[in-house]
Order: sequence, then C-alpha cells, then structure tokens
Amino acid sequence: MASHSMSDTIGEYLKKLLAERDEEVEIRRSDIAEHFDVVPSQINYVIKTRFTIQDGFVVQSKRGGGGYIRIEKINLMEDSNVFDRLIDSIGDMISQKDEEDILKTLLNNGLLNKREVHMVASILTHDAINVSNYETEEKVRANVLSALLCRLKYEC
Repeated sequence: MASHSMSDTIGEYLKKLLAERDEEVEIRRSDIAEHFDVVPSQINYVIKTRFTIQDGFVVQSKRGGGGYIRIEKINLMEDSNVFDRLIDSIGDMISQKDEEDILKTLLNNGLLNKREVHMVASILTHDAINVSNYETEEKVRANVLSALLCRLKYEC
C-alpha cells in the first residue's frame, strides 16, 4: 500500500471542499492548519505544490486579520485570460513534469482529448526533443507548449 503523507491528505481535503462548493473555496490558512494539527506553513506548501495554474487552479490570497486564501478550479473554455496566465507560467523553460500537468489540465477542461494529449506528450519527451543540453530541451518544450496554448486560446 502506498504511503499517504499529511500534505496529500490536506490536498485531498481541499480538493473535496472545492468539489462541494462549485469549484471555488475560501479558506483561512490558520483554520486548516488547526484542523490538521500542522503549522500554517505546511498549508502554504500544499497550496504551492498542488494548486498551481499548471494543475488547473488559480490561487489568490489576502493577508491580515480578515485574510483568506481563495482557490478556484479554472475553466479554460470560459476565461481566455487564464490562457495568458498559463502561458506566462511556462516562461522560457518548462520541465517535462510541469508540461504533463498542463496537458492534464487541457484534458480535464475538454480542450484536448486523451489521444491528443498522448501525441503532444510524446512530441515533448526528452527522447523526441533529442538535444544534449537540458536547458535547450526545456526551452524547446516551452516554445512548443506555448504555441499550442496560443492556438487553443484563439480556437475557443
């Protein structure tokens, strides 16, 4: 049986809250930390690693006494600005893992089907790009994925 970390448990809990509340939830970091008996920085870690734009989420926060963290599941079909944010998140370079997360988000939003995701993923593998320099590989991957997102943005 696979081990299940506290971060996984917290991530699943937050995703369950999202599903129950129409894909948007506002939380207080301290309340969630208290619920799971962890330090608030662990909540930050979970949000930063499991609720990224590449994974299909937008996170906003407000600091202070009445502060909150809002997590929203994005719908690429409804908001073309999210495409711009997704493209910006790629930057000049992207790892294969982050590229796979973006492709999964495109699949989950119905912008690509399973076959198309597999085809794009195969084009963006280390073996297919076939350059000896890791940095160049990530730059090529970023360029191809950004071009795909630009194209999808204008087709929606």
